[in-house]
Amino acid sequence: MLVLTRKSNQSIMIGDEVEVSVLSVMGEKVRIGIQAPQEIPVFRKEIYLEIHRDDGAVADTSVDEGTPAEVNDAIGDLGTDDH
Repeated sequence: MLVLTRKSNQSIMIGDEVEVSVLSVMGEKVRIGIQAPQEIPVFRKEIYLEIHRDDGAVADTSVDEGTPAEVNDAIGDLGTDDH
């Protein structure tokens, strides 16, 4: 795992196409922004795990985007939690 220190309004690049920016830091909460091409799926980890819980392949590094229905079901199962 690479560990980096960033301040508000600073970013890191993942490859040539994914930018992760620190938008704000408020106490223990960090608000980040992720800019990525539309074909790269980006999920909060708990949603990702919910989408793939039935796959039994969460440890696999190849990520399947899932169908829109699977994504909607996973989000619905989580309720209305803050991001």
